[in-house]
Amino acid sequence: MSERHGSLSINSDNIFPIIKKWLYSDHDIFFRELISNGCDAITKLKKLDMMGEYTLPEKYKAQVQVLVNPDEKTLKFIDNGLGMTADEVEEYINQIAFSGATDFLAQYKDKTNEDQIIGHFGLGFYSAFMVADEVHIDTLSYKEGAEPVHWECDGGTEYSMETGKRTEVGTEITLFLNEDSLEFANEYRAREVISKYCSFMPVEIFLAKENAPQEYETIDESELTEDDVVVEHIHVDAKTEEIENEDGTKETKEISPAKEQVKINKRPVSLSDPHPLWTKHPNECSDEDYKEFYRKVFMDYKEPLFWIHLNMDYPFNLKGILYFPKINMEYESIEGTIKLYNNQVFIADNIKEVIPEFLMLLKGVIDCPDLPLNVSRSALQNDGFVKKISDYITKKVADKLSGMCKTDRENYEKYWDDISPFIKFGCIKDEKFCERMMEYVLFKDLDGKYTTMNEYLEAQKPADGEAEADKAEEKTEEKADEKADGEEKEAPKTTIYYVTDVVQQSQYINMFREQKMNAVVLKDNIDNPFISHLEAKNEKVKFQRIDADVTDSMKEEVSEEELKGETDALTALFRKALNNDKLEVKVEKLKNVNVSSMVTLSEENRRMQDMMKMYNMYGMDPSMFGTTTTLVLNANNALVKYLFENPEGEHSNMICEQLYDLAMISHQPLSPEAMTKFVNRSNEIMMLLTK
Repeated sequence: MSERHGSLSINSDNIFPIIKKWLYSDHDIFFRELISNGCDAITKLKKLDMMGEYTLPEKYKAQVQVLVNPDEKTLKFIDNGLGMTADEVEEYINQIAFSGATDFLAQYKDKTNEDQIIGHFGLGFYSAFMVADEVHIDTLSYKEGAEPVHWECDGGTEYSMETGKRTEVGTEITLFLNEDSLEFANEYRAREVISKYCSFMPVEIFLAKENAPQEYETIDESELTEDDVVVEHIHVDAKTEEIENEDGTKETKEISPAKEQVKINKRPVSLSDPHPLWTKHPNECSDEDYKEFYRKVFMDYKEPLFWIHLNMDYPFNLKGILYFPKINMEYESIEGTIKLYNNQVFIADNIKEVIPEFLMLLKGVIDCPDLPLNVSRSALQNDGFVKKISDYITKKVADKLSGMCKTDRENYEKYWDDISPFIKFGCIKDEKFCERMMEYVLFKDLDGKYTTMNEYLEAQKPADGEAEADKAEEKTEEKADEKADGEEKEAPKTTIYYVTDVVQQSQYINMFREQKMNAVVLKDNIDNPFISHLEAKNEKVKFQRIDADVTDSMKEEVSEEELKGETDALTALFRKALNNDKLEVKVEKLKNVNVSSMVTLSEENRRMQDMMKMYNMYGMDPSMFGTTTTLVLNANNALVKYLFENPEGEHSNMICEQLYDLAMISHQPLSPEAMTKFVNRSNEIMMLLTK
């Protein structure tokens, strides 16, 4: 072939006018592009062999080699794929953006499967110019009588092409790195990037340092393979040891038999696993396989709770594994990683167009060859097809969880505390997921038993003639009756009481227990928005923390008029003792005479305060939304009776302060200043008892 010179032909219809520095956001991605091209070339050659249009050599071993040379400042990518003729170089390299994969598929569309060809873009090769001042190609086509081709370009639009010297079918690409990119000629840096992008490419990938001294290893002769290069045969004598018997005699025993070993050139180790777990059928995978894959990919040595293996061929090709990790929510943030692949080529982590937002909390891999990727393979065209994939993933996760709840309730309950944040977040963020999972959301009650909302509500229904347990609902109806004339009455709602801290709210819990009432435990940050979401979905249900009010079943039926005298007197006394003119005081006759004081905060105010904390609205005064807390005093308690009868007593102010702090401690943590005063006051009260 005579030497040719020319200008690269740029097809402006298929390419953005940015080729070199801005073609990809990450410059290290050229490793992925060039190795992907090599894998494609190998895949095509194998298909030609299968179709009878080419015969692979007898000992053919598909592989991509990467050679680093820090001394020469070069990188080489060598594949033993189908190679290129001069005309193909002209077509696929000199005419930028004409995709070789697209042309190959068009030619063999009736004989091959598009899913197995990685490249669709025709620009991957040019990523080399992001890091190289000059690029050379040496290639030899598989075609009968083909001549080798040598091509080189210095990064401009000029190239030269001539007959090359390559003798083996395949392609070698040499990058002469620029000064800013010399890091990629470092063996360890190259290994890091290849591991990032190419760990699961469908062809074995080997990395070596050019001109490095030969390394060796020693193996047993029985392990020798035909590919090994033997340097030396080694005989290892048996090892013996003299031991003393019980009778004092000594004898020599063999502790290691003689063996034959060989010293061989060190075997290269592939940096890629061409058959990752997600490409296999779930029936072929053991639990240990899944756990080992999880440890390998995510470097997390805490075992996942369980996993979902996605395996779909129609209406689109999608495979993957999603893991539900065990998270210590007290110390760890809930942040997962979903790795997206296209034909085993890594694309990116956590692409929100494909992965539903709530599943970003999980860890996993998803491989979808059908994804419509743009030129850089790292962003997605936001079309209806992508939405279908996202919906499918959501459905599979919901099916797995709901199926587990129905058929393996024991394990589902065992996992619930760990997976509940995922599910609750998913219900808030994804309407379809919420519809599928609503009946399988569990609540843990005060006895530690797990129940769905429907099961809980069913259990709360009173037996015939037991009106007492239904008083909370009657109270809701009475409030509705008090609405102004002409205003439509609200339908009565069933109240689900909940606890956020079983230790701090233990006084309220004990009072509930005494009345044979139950509550659910909602202690996670996600629970506040979640119960609001549930109330919006179910108009017949409302959630109320057990310290939001004193339920009718805990107090005697007494009219406000009967307690008006105590209320007025004790309000004045406590406001004066606490130096708080805005303190809200309520006097009730509680059935438990041992309870002296409680603090309640309406559910509406609590949620408003929680919202302020969530949005860092600390500068706002919570009282602008109404009274923050109400001090409830028990008229049946001896201390409260004493205060009512002795408002001017020597220690009445101290008792008022102590009762208020005791009530607050059961409601929320005291401020440092208030806690110091409470401890000092408690010591003072104990000193009084000793006199």
